[in-house]
Amino acid sequence: MNAVLEPSANTLYSAKNMSKPINFYYARPDARSVRLIGDFNGWNPNSLPMQRRVDGWWFIQVPLTHGHYHYLFLVDGTPTLDPRSSGTVQVEGYSKASLIAVS
Repeated sequence: MNAVLEPSANTLYSAKNMSKPINFYYARPDARSVRLIGDFNGWNPNSLPMQRRVDGWWFIQVPLTHGHYHYLFLVDGTPTLDPRSSGTVQVEGYSKASLIAVS
C-alpha cells in the first residue's frame, strides 16, 4: 500500500500559493494594440490582450502568486519595456524584460 501525502492546511492556504490581482498599465493612446507577455503566460502574444481606457492608458489585470516575474508589452507587435517597472533583466528570446515582484 502506498501512502498518500496531502498538503497541510498551512501549505494549501499559504500567501505564497494564493494569487492576487496585479494591474498592468501602459500609456500609449496612439497604439492600435497592446498585449502583455511574460514568463507567467509562456510569452504567448495572444493570451493577454490589454484594453484601452478612455484616458488613453492600456490596462489588464492578471492573477499572480508570490514571486518575481519577467514581462514585456507588445505595442503594435513591438516588444517594449515597462517604464514603470521595478527593474529589468536579461531574458532568453529578448534582450531585456521588465521585472515585477509580487508579495
